Amino acid sequence: MKKTIAAAAALAISVCSYAGGILTNTNQSVDFLRNPARDAAIGLDGVYSNPAGVVFMPEGFHLGINWQYAHQTRTITSTNPVFQLGKKNDATTPKKIFEGVANAPIIPSIQVAYNMEHWSLQANLSVPGGGGACEFENGLGSFESVVGNIATMLAPLGAEGYDMDGYMKGRQYYYGVQIGAACKVTPNLSVYGGLRMLYGDATYKAKISNIQVKTANGYIDFGSYLQNANAAVIDGISQVDAGLELVNAGINQYEAAGMSVPAELTAQQGQLMAQQAQLEGARDNLNNLQKYAGGVNLLCNQTGIGFAPVVGVDYKIKNFNFAAKYEFRTQIRMKNESTVNEASAIAAVNKFRDGEKVNEDMPALLTIGVQYSPIDVVRINAGWHHFFDKDASWYNNSQELLKHNTNEFLLGAEWDTTKKLTFSAGGQLTRYGMSDEYISDMSFVVNSYSIGFGFSYKLSDIVSVKAAYFQTYYGNYDRVTSETPLIKDSFTRTNRVFGIGCQLDL
Repeated sequence: MKKTIAAAAALAISVCSYAGGILTNTNQSVDFLRNPARDAAIGLDGVYSNPAGVVFMPEGFHLGINWQYAHQTRTITSTNPVFQLGKKNDATTPKKIFEGVANAPIIPSIQVAYNMEHWSLQANLSVPGGGGACEFENGLGSFESVVGNIATMLAPLGAEGYDMDGYMKGRQYYYGVQIGAACKVTPNLSVYGGLRMLYGDATYKAKISNIQVKTANGYIDFGSYLQNANAAVIDGISQVDAGLELVNAGINQYEAAGMSVPAELTAQQGQLMAQQAQLEGARDNLNNLQKYAGGVNLLCNQTGIGFAPVVGVDYKIKNFNFAAKYEFRTQIRMKNESTVNEASAIAAVNKFRDGEKVNEDMPALLTIGVQYSPIDVVRINAGWHHFFDKDASWYNNSQELLKHNTNEFLLGAEWDTTKKLTFSAGGQLTRYGMSDEYISDMSFVVNSYSIGFGFSYKLSDIVSVKAAYFQTYYGNYDRVTSETPLIKDSFTRTNRVFGIGCQLDL
């Protein structure tokens, strides 16, 4: 039990990714929301999704401003027999549902391009990672199970159940700035080179408070219980020591007289020694738990910065357009400012130790896309994303626990219904390499598919407005920790995004 509550609280990580890989957001524009298969599309949003293709836009200055609102929930259905001991829980079932809500009311992005002859100068400001705060008002199963296990451990000392208040909130943003240039090598072929800077800013809060222990006399404060239990254990040790002293004296008398020691006396000695060891173990456990008598509070702020090149290529032939982009791995070391000051043998605690630098790389990303126009007013898009998760460097080498890298498959279409109005829709299928060893209720993603739809309308020759809706449908991931007793977790999420934008073409 030395790793009890502190280990659970120190694991409180909450990353809010809305579309893309484990750490990467690919929803950087309203155009993406209304058709996520943008990897070979020619448009201003290509400053992020297909930068090499932006050079094929008309000459002049182009500015796109996007605003997105995202709402996400995370639901973990945990099964653990100790939950039946909780005051706020249903004593007839070992199941309990923990739900976190993540809101990102403002996810902004800006794309800028200036095209002249064979060149396109570009800049993109966005939130390529994180993008919100996730809050579990009642904590997590990993928090509460620790307190429940303590109650179970203290059952020989009169503990019959527990009560507690749990809370966890994580907020993480990766602010990104990307600048670069595209060049037409031939009338049909262009290349792009750029540099991306990421600034990471995160805050993690975790709390376990108002811990109470149920006894025959009702619920009492955990600190008071520990004090009373410790006094009772010390008194019991004194009584056992006194009894053992008498028994040992009797045994010594028999041995001094050269007589055989009666079996009853030897058995009594063994029983007293076992009681002594049990009480001393209980005393040690109570002493270890004393530091948690007032609950646990964790506050950690993290900041870090990283840079990575981005390259791309675009090729047009007849009614087809092909494009590819590669974002190199962004090495980021997040530095902690934390209430955790001392080093610990527990890796999870050390991750939040004050002054510690934590590996939080943004994985490399390869995107490949194709666009086909059967007629001038219709465009059909397809794409593939591959996130090199296992080549990144994350804290404690957790990337090695993944089964494989993340892959996404995208398909969509656009239709210019009039010269001013364009409708579009599309979807993506995302497959992560989750494993039982990697996933936890503090940070998880599960396989999903998403759909998006929306429109763009030209108010004039230079001003366009856009709106879109994007929703992700997640599966379930079940992890069984123990068969006897049954301890398992089922993970799932929801995600809805609404966006509006404006584009100026001067």
